[in-house]
Amino acid sequence: MSTEPKKKIRIGDLLVQNEVITEEQLSVALREQKSTGRKLGRTLIELGYLDEDTLLNILSRQLNVPFVQLRHYQFNGELVKRLPEAMARRFRAIVLAEQSGELLVGMADPLDIFAYDELVRVLKQPVRQAVVRESELLNTLDLVYRRTDEIASLAEELEDELGDDAFDLAALSAESESADAPVVKLLRTLFEDAVQARSSDIHIEPDETVVRIRQRIDGVLQEQVMKEKRVNAALVLRLKLMAGLNISEKRLPQDGRFNVRVKGRSIDVRVSTMPVQYGESVVMRLLDQSEGLLNLESTGMPPKLLERFRKLIKKPHGLVLVTGPTGSGKTTTLYGALSELNNAEVKIITAEDPVEYRLPRITQVQVNPKISLEFSSILRSALRQDPDIILVGEMRDQETAEIGLRAAMTGHLVLSTLHTNDSISSAMRLIDMGAEPFLVASSLLGVVAQRLVRRVCDNCKETYEPSQQEQIWLQSFDLDPLDMEAGFVKGRGCYQCSNTGYRGRVGVYEMLEMDEDMLDALRRRDVSDFTRAARRSPLFRPLGQCAMDYALQGVTSLQEVARVAATSEVTS
Repeated sequence: MSTEPKKKIRIGDLLVQNEVITEEQLSVALREQKSTGRKLGRTLIELGYLDEDTLLNILSRQLNVPFVQLRHYQFNGELVKRLPEAMARRFRAIVLAEQSGELLVGMADPLDIFAYDELVRVLKQPVRQAVVRESELLNTLDLVYRRTDEIASLAEELEDELGDDAFDLAALSAESESADAPVVKLLRTLFEDAVQARSSDIHIEPDETVVRIRQRIDGVLQEQVMKEKRVNAALVLRLKLMAGLNISEKRLPQDGRFNVRVKGRSIDVRVSTMPVQYGESVVMRLLDQSEGLLNLESTGMPPKLLERFRKLIKKPHGLVLVTGPTGSGKTTTLYGALSELNNAEVKIITAEDPVEYRLPRITQVQVNPKISLEFSSILRSALRQDPDIILVGEMRDQETAEIGLRAAMTGHLVLSTLHTNDSISSAMRLIDMGAEPFLVASSLLGVVAQRLVRRVCDNCKETYEPSQQEQIWLQSFDLDPLDMEAGFVKGRGCYQCSNTGYRGRVGVYEMLEMDEDMLDALRRRDVSDFTRAARRSPLFRPLGQCAMDYALQGVTSLQEVARVAATSEVTS
């Protein structure tokens, strides 16, 4: 039996009758609604007269329909897609289940009779309503309406269009100008799916008989295989055109960038092509410019460590290093530091490869090896531009390291990155690169090492009993039994996390500030003494310990802690 409303229910009157709001509050909300055009329920919530759960519970009781929390709901993908995505978003609705010939449909506004009638017409079945939170619904629609089927369909369409003839570059170039060209639609759908899934990178890889499209989500690649192998050439050509690369050069790697707008968001795309055995491989790094620059608070740095880092970057001169492997969030930390230091009173110059985010008031210089514009040459010129703060994207060679260290000695604050496993090895790495020990000891203020660990999905999180082998490994952390009482967690896998058990990432950090014992060991180039002095430092906590803190708080899993701890020693 469907639960179609028999008559129009006035939500305002309903709330007044239930003594949730007053007549005066209803009058204010109606005036506000008239000026904004929003629904009355949303207006009342935004005015603070009631919360969303109170409103939905009243509607659930009045209409005699269930109130479903989507966060914990297990969806049937095939059932959900019986309602086209455009209609699901328009009417704020989602198909939840099928029971006795009826479809249970969650609606953010079950009083919308027009939406209800349209849903019945499109679904061609009796509809039973349920009430759902609008915020949860919008997030859920992004997750359940992935574009994988559409990508496969467009790839097939493009394969058919290419036919059996030789690949015509000029024809495709001209045709690609049309927004309806299959290659353009395929790329647009690919970008939409990547943004929807929160991908950081897209890999397009030709194989002998297939093309693999892989997206890096929370640091892990997820794969879609397309049998239409020849679409790879069409995709690569179009991407080269967009990035301003040489479309006739297939023997050498090329790098470029372009900007696209996806669902109202500005996405900066860095493109790297490489000749491989079966064609050209493309990797695209996606940078969401519309999200704005992260500040230091949003990096996830623990409060005490954040306070120490702030003091470090506000010193008038010296070198501060941020280290870690590629993709560990070093750039995010440095940009967060720059955004905090950026004001009208200081001159900041950066040398970057590439410039990832454009920052106001900061002079940013892009490295260009083709014209010998390297870090070292930019750094030499920057020092003649009267800077207060200099950011060097990476200290790759002896010349860059020495110029940066001398700049730090002569009254400049220098921020830079190194590719090392932990903070302790970073100081010695500079000396190994050829920098004089006295220069390093005189300039280096501190080193922050970091990694990103995956967060356990809140939707499918469950408690977890460590195995016997893990319990033996845990003894190396010298944990307090009281801390372990809450137990550890892992993700079971659900629709929200694409069955990985993880959703989102958080940074783990270790910070090493130089003291006299460490500086003395540096001057003597004594690795053992430096390591011992660093580990004796009362404020030093290794990366593994920071990751274990998150595991004890139920944020990440022991598997992620083990991954981080494997690259750094965890005990003193």
